[in-house]
Order: sequence, then C-alpha cells, then structure tokens
Amino acid sequence: MYSVRARPPPSVPLPDPAATPAPAPAPASAPTRRRPEAAVYAIPLTEDAELRPLEPWQAAEFLSHMDRARDGIDPWIPWATRSTDLDSARATLQSYADRQAADSGRIFGIWLDGTLVGGAMFVRFDAKAGTCEIGVWSEPAGGGRGLVGAAVRHLIDYALVERGLHRVEWWNSTVNARSRAVAQRMGMRLDGVMREFTLHNGVRLDYEVWSLLAREWHPADRTAAGDVAGDPGGGAADDPAGGDAAGDDHGPG
Repeated sequence: MYSVRARPPPSVPLPDPAATPAPAPAPASAPTRRRPEAAVYAIPLTEDAELRPLEPWQAAEFLSHMDRARDGIDPWIPWATRSTDLDSARATLQSYADRQAADSGRIFGIWLDGTLVGGAMFVRFDAKAGTCEIGVWSEPAGGGRGLVGAAVRHLIDYALVERGLHRVEWWNSTVNARSRAVAQRMGMRLDGVMREFTLHNGVRLDYEVWSLLAREWHPADRTAAGDVAGDPGGGAADDPAGGDAAGDDHGPG
C-alpha cells in the first residue's frame, strides 16, 4: 500500500552538494511546523480526508471517536461496546497492532479535516491462504462523503494487487443494508447466508458472506459506478443522516 522512492540508477548523476548554494536560514520569527508522525503514512481519500494507520498511542483520540460513533455501530462492531475507557480503547487498538505484527490483520482510521471520523480494517488477513476480510465503520460526521468506499478500494488494492491475495471477503448482517450496498458497489458477489450466525442482545442474526476474486477486481469500474450512484468516493455505506457501520467485524478484537 505504501511505496518507497528508489535511488536513481548509476547513470543519473547525483547533485553535487558543493555546487548547490545553501538555502538561506529561515527567519527566527518563523517557527518550523512539524508534520505529524502518523501523517507520513497518510493516503489521501479526498482533498480534506485521509486514511492512516490507527495505533495504540492514539487511544485517547480513538475513545473520543467511539463516544460519538458507538450508538450507530454497536450492533455490528463488537469492540465498540467494549471500548468505553482509555484502557479498553488502547486494548482494542493493541489487538490490531498484534495482528499487524503477525500479518493477520490491521486497522486504519479515516481523518476528516484532522478529526477521526471512521475507519477500515482487515478483520482477517491470511497471506498463505490468499484470503482476507475487510470491515469498515463511520460516525455521523463521516457519512455521505464517499470516504468509506474510497477506503475500501485502497484496502482491496492492497490485498489483491500489492500483496497478491486471491480473495477478499465481506461479512454483514442481513439487516445492515448500508453494509450490503458497499459490497455491491465494489462488485462483490453474494456467496450465501450464514443463518443465525451470531448472537446480539439476545437475538440471533443471519449474516451474508460476499466475496471478490482478484480477477474480478477492476477499480476504475468501481469508481465510476460509485460516481454514477451519487457517491463521489464510491462508498454506499455512508449515511448522511447518522452513524454508519458498514462492514461488520464479527470476529474477535
């Protein structure tokens, strides 16, 4: 997902430091603005939004975001209920940091104008088997802007193109229409329904399993489809009227 600029080939001469005049020192009254560490790894989604790794040291920011998003995503994202204080929020992010270290999952945040408003994650990532599962969520302020769809496309590209996986999965409750819409916009196919798969507040929920194979992924087509449908970012899960939980995280975490 990230690229590293290569050194120029030997045939291209490197600049001669002695021949390059030193830049004039900045005035003492002009402070140097330091780019936030996390922003070094940012992926632009729109002019005012970006996708970045979400890490344990950001637990306080994550907790504030959860307090705004919890009511809308609680039915679909188990750790939304558990992340209620700084320790539990940090534990949630640490669980994904551990998965990232094992190359078995990872989590990203969506920042809009510098505020965390949602995110996307690899709930499961199995490079050996060539499969993964993607999930997303959003608070009300992140809805209706195409941010979720844009984030999903980046994760799909990373999995199928950069890492060479064969299959991306998307799981959602049958009553989560916004989540289903994201899968459809990405060109996924419905594999089947897991009847009474999980228990939430005493109620058994059916889950749909959607999938996308590497040979079926045409990101340019998916972007165009999102635009035609009225979502500039390609994300149909965004809800302009309230909080959104798109791809359900039914796994541990």
